[in-house]
Amino acid sequence: MAESSPVALALTALLLAAVLVFAIVRPRGLPEAVGAVPAALLVVLVGEVSWADVGHEVESLAPTVGFLAAILILGALCEAEGVFTWAGQWCTKAAAGKPRRLLTLVFGLAAATTVVLSLDATVVLLTPVVLTTAARMRLPARPHVYASAHLANSASLLLPVSNLTNLLAFTASGLSFAGFGLVMFLPWSVCLLIEYVVFRRFFRRDLAGRSTVEPDEPGPPPVVALVVLAFTLVGFLFFEPVWPALAGAVVLGAYSLARRKTSIKPIVEAASIPFLIFVLALGVVVAAVQRSGLSDLVTAIVPTGDSLLSLLAVAGIAALLANLVNNLPAILVLLPIAAVGGPGVILAALIGVNVGPNLTYVGSLATLLWRRILIDRKEDPALGDFLRLGVLTVPACLVAATTALWLALPLVT
Repeated sequence: MAESSPVALALTALLLAAVLVFAIVRPRGLPEAVGAVPAALLVVLVGEVSWADVGHEVESLAPTVGFLAAILILGALCEAEGVFTWAGQWCTKAAAGKPRRLLTLVFGLAAATTVVLSLDATVVLLTPVVLTTAARMRLPARPHVYASAHLANSASLLLPVSNLTNLLAFTASGLSFAGFGLVMFLPWSVCLLIEYVVFRRFFRRDLAGRSTVEPDEPGPPPVVALVVLAFTLVGFLFFEPVWPALAGAVVLGAYSLARRKTSIKPIVEAASIPFLIFVLALGVVVAAVQRSGLSDLVTAIVPTGDSLLSLLAVAGIAALLANLVNNLPAILVLLPIAAVGGPGVILAALIGVNVGPNLTYVGSLATLLWRRILIDRKEDPALGDFLRLGVLTVPACLVAATTALWLALPLVT
């Protein structure tokens, strides 16, 4: 393997940037893997990583990628069973024409979706429902669709299964599933509270008045899908996350296939196999950047103590890195260094890479996907609004959530 050098670091960093730009732009709609796989092969061919390193990266990421596939399928099956449509109808009825109440309901629904089904379900499955709900009530959609974007990131702090970054941090932290949720509950709660207060103020004009449209009665709840979700969530407490997610997908998939609510093709498509390959290839490219010298640079600036100031510094560095190179590469780079400091430093880095992406579009792939969904529906979000919301929420959430983490750490350490 080549030794680390400024030239090697520059070249691998440039290659990583190219992979991320390709994933963001996706020319001609090509999958992200089309850019990442050749890059991964290239870093092997030039000797920055060995085939043994590739095998190690794939092996370490395999459980996380397997869980991601299962949870994506489970989310798509929930959509096929009408979970999100029913939730939107229920919100319309419960809001009673009041936009502020609708925002509260959307916050709760987006947070719950993110926690249980991950941020991808919030962005891909819930955002269209929120748009439809606002249109049906003839209310401005801005507060509610921006809420789905922000909460896809910040509300993913709570459980290991809420975000791909969480799964990676969870594995490195050594915490139990329940322990992870226990220590992250307070940071998660303060983030949601800050987001909600800022949204109420920022969108006060959009939230004024009320709808005069008479809401339709919600249809019957999709009981089987909701029960499967409940059992899947309970299963996370006792087993490795991939197994309850897989069991939930198999049970609900069999039920939906039997009722002809779906078919094999959409189930396979929901697994997003090209994206899973992208994640694996990205891990290889990030490993090359680390071995080329980035790991040494990050080690020099990232504190490994668990004092409040150290944790705040870690969260800030993680947020900055997420907005420079996206949150998934950021956590892959930070974890080996953060692991030296123990669970507190790892979770502080997680706060940075989960909350930080609300500052810019490029912070997370979920945010980029959210923007693409809105553009496809002729609802192109204003960059200025997104940036201003980020400035108002991200610094406050980083400080408050990290302080809450510092206060909660004695519960698990």
